[in-house]
Amino acid sequence: MKDVSITAMQEKDLDSLAELEKICFSTPWTRGGLEAELSCPSAVFIVAHSAGGAAAGYAGMHCAAGECYVDNVAVLPQLRGNGIGEALMRRLILDARRRGGEFISLEVRKSNAPAISLYGKLGFVKAGERKGFYDKPREDALILTLWF
Repeated sequence: MKDVSITAMQEKDLDSLAELEKICFSTPWTRGGLEAELSCPSAVFIVAHSAGGAAAGYAGMHCAAGECYVDNVAVLPQLRGNGIGEALMRRLILDARRRGGEFISLEVRKSNAPAISLYGKLGFVKAGERKGFYDKPREDALILTLWF
């Protein structure tokens, strides 16, 4: 994860993050959806920038009343396996703790072994399942939670 910096999501990031969403997800967030998070007080959206300044990945969550929920974690496919996702998650965990969170939780496709492995490495444990949670393709989700 050398030469990558993590900053708060800004207006200038929105076009590249909307494209990243299209690359990574079958039902991507729109630019407008991402833009709305810029003014949401419960939102924490961060971007990993490569040395050249391009967005290499991003992650976002919402925190309210001591509960934090991860919305998305995305890394460019060609840059996966370089610690960017882990760095993004570690930053979200830190921000959740700073906001007084009691836990941070997320859903992940049951077939996404690399992500499940990463979350396990960070201390997340299975808290449940959501049947048919994902579309395109239809798939169950694991609910993973890290308690503080």
